[in-house]
Amino acid sequence: MPLYQRILVPLGDAGDAAVLEHVVQLAELAGAEIVLLRVAHYHTRDSKTAEVDESEALLSEIAARLAGGGLEVRTVVGHGEVVETILAQAAALECDLIAMATHGRRLLTRGALGCVSEAIWRRSSIPVITVRIANAADR
Repeated sequence: MPLYQRILVPLGDAGDAAVLEHVVQLAELAGAEIVLLRVAHYHTRDSKTAEVDESEALLSEIAARLAGGGLEVRTVVGHGEVVETILAQAAALECDLIAMATHGRRLLTRGALGCVSEAIWRRSSIPVITVRIANAADR
């Protein structure tokens, strides 16, 4: 049995999709399914519709590209607080791995704003890999 059968990839925005370069290789080697997750985080009914529509469009575009390459892909739009939703979806979908982008923000900023990937890494009961995505300011 392969080590990874289902890899959860939470995506905050289109820039986070850079983590897929690594995930695709893992999925191909293991024969794993890729689950793309975007958490729709909203506070009003109007923003809910816009956020869900944007999430579905982003995930559908990426999933079509990956499936065109022969990969098994599923998309999920979660609702609620980001960290809790990612962890809940990982458990509910019986994922073996969570693969996330991290933006490598400075310690002061990360401490003030919180870091989703760090919170997932600390709280997850399954393995988590992070791929640092360069920010425009880093170049």
